[in-house]
Amino acid sequence: MTKSLVIPPRFCGPPGSGNGGYTCGRIAAHLDGPAEVTLRRPPPLATPMTVQRDGESSVRILHGGTLVAEGIRLPDGLTLELPGPVSIPEARAAGSRSRLRAHPEEHPFPACFVCGPDRAPGDGLRIFPGPLANRPLWAAPWTPDPSVTDAGGRARPEVIWAALDCPSGIAAAEAASLARDTAILLGRMTASLAVLPRSGDQCLLIAWPGGRDGRKLLAGSALLGPGGQVLAAARAVWLTVPRPVPALAASPSR
Repeated sequence: MTKSLVIPPRFCGPPGSGNGGYTCGRIAAHLDGPAEVTLRRPPPLATPMTVQRDGESSVRILHGGTLVAEGIRLPDGLTLELPGPVSIPEARAAGSRSRLRAHPEEHPFPACFVCGPDRAPGDGLRIFPGPLANRPLWAAPWTPDPSVTDAGGRARPEVIWAALDCPSGIAAAEAASLARDTAILLGRMTASLAVLPRSGDQCLLIAWPGGRDGRKLLAGSALLGPGGQVLAAARAVWLTVPRPVPALAASPSR
């Protein structure tokens, strides 16, 4: 069975392509439960891609015959050891230390749907994690906007995937002290969603680095609810790439 997948321009990541976490979440919607999605090529925006199902447990996304991504269902779920609890005040304090807030001009993709400083409130998620004091952990508060919820008022699953995405990359990149001429792109994301928060819920994102293997940076992330409960969790593999040089007369789309 084949279907079509289109990533709207609002959910961009790097210039001209979809945000990695959002795209992974859209792909995971074709599977049942926890899933792992590997991105093979930058997913294009506003362009139909073909969804090829292989039974109930795997899916492939193609654009013009080129493999863009593939996903598999994880029947045994996601095993991930989370760090200790973080309070909303701690997350706010960490977010205030975010390098993206202090130096937005350094963001390689400033129009990113999740962490782009160029996005207005209510348009982008504007999640800017910063480091906690004396802990190898990054955190930021987040309240789902009505524009990213379903008819029942809960945040859509693909938006939760997106929210889990960039914080892990920020934690991994800052922990690795990457050079300023280096950026990162999401290569693989594995996520499990337990509860979808409602619009207006005071939530927070936490993320932590998991080490480095050559070009690969490993990281984990979790979404916590108002009472500290774990709503969703993910692990990610990020790939280092040369940092893009911004065009003098063009506005980047991430």
